[in-house]
Amino acid sequence: MARPPFTRRTAWDRTENPLSALIAVARAQGRDLVDLTESNPTRCHIADTAPLVSLLGHARGASYAPLPLGHPAAREAVAAAFRERGLMACADRVVLSASTSEAYGWLFKLLCERGDRVLVPSPSYPLFDFLARLEDVELVPYPLVAEEGWRIDLGAVERAADEAEGRARAIVLVHPNNPTGTFVRRAESQALEAIAAARGMALIVDEVFAEFPHGALPPDRLSSFAGEREALTFVLGGLSKSLLLPQLKLGWTLACGPDDLVAEALGRLEFLADTYLSVATPVQLALPEILARRHSIQAAARARTAANLAALDRAIARAGEEAAVRRLPSDGGWCAILEVPRTRSEDEWVEILVRDHGVIVHPGYFFDMDREGALVVSLLPPEETFAAAIGRVVSAVAHG
Repeated sequence: MARPPFTRRTAWDRTENPLSALIAVARAQGRDLVDLTESNPTRCHIADTAPLVSLLGHARGASYAPLPLGHPAAREAVAAAFRERGLMACADRVVLSASTSEAYGWLFKLLCERGDRVLVPSPSYPLFDFLARLEDVELVPYPLVAEEGWRIDLGAVERAADEAEGRARAIVLVHPNNPTGTFVRRAESQALEAIAAARGMALIVDEVFAEFPHGALPPDRLSSFAGEREALTFVLGGLSKSLLLPQLKLGWTLACGPDDLVAEALGRLEFLADTYLSVATPVQLALPEILARRHSIQAAARARTAANLAALDRAIARAGEEAAVRRLPSDGGWCAILEVPRTRSEDEWVEILVRDHGVIVHPGYFFDMDREGALVVSLLPPEETFAAAIGRVVSAVAHG
């Protein structure tokens, strides 16, 4: 029998990674593990979002009148949320999708022919490899320089754009970055806009963590890319992070930039969205009420990350000045990066922490860190759980 012609784009390596195998063995042995990689807010008991979920049961969601770019009231609610933060946004420039992942797929379709290139930050979340492969797009990483506070290597961005020989279509920014937590500096944003505008490229700015800074941002940091832009810019967000509601499946894209480019992009995106019509009616109709209640939920999430950061810093302080562990600085987001001794590989540290201390952490290479000696933890677990577990982590790695 002839085999079906499965595509190369879906021929992923499906072997179990070392961390998953390690965890599976530990759990099979009945080990009680504390997961400091947990980033699913519905499992972290941060805020009661059940009343928001119940809004989807309203009778208004019983009828179906699809609008490709989204229901006008929902689009206005997104734009109003931007304006409440002091940012320029109009409802007619908002596009709704089922998730930011879907929005990335649409934007890659909009901007890229097969084999075109998209510039992405490194380190960053490993999702882009999968999304780009599905769209037959080539990713070109540009470095964030750790020694300079994760500053964007603008020279590398410019070289990558020029070496693509006209096939570089977009620059992706994660703002703040995941896992480094760094917001883009104002000077960097201006330089990136100039690079993109001069070469006919777009900026795709993932701001899903933008409303979770760790306190006041330094004056040189940009809070958001929403507003007037020199280059065509797409600002992404969604309920998954901003209201801790990944199960409701709604994201948004705000198009910014020159009017003619925005109009053309929105016209094409309308056809793309009409092909899928993926956003459910009930969540769109409930969105104004959901977004209206975001402040208390976001405050609870910021309080959780602040408390866990403080617990991490206390654990490091207790380890003493001679301890070979430190927390890398961060502006915001839900993760923290620990710099640990290079006396062992990251996989070895992870194995020791699971086997001997019952704690799960991510190795830095999961996020394309360019050197050994980093472990990444989530700041979302309950405070008492996090404090006890991070104390064991720091004690284990502190002296190599």
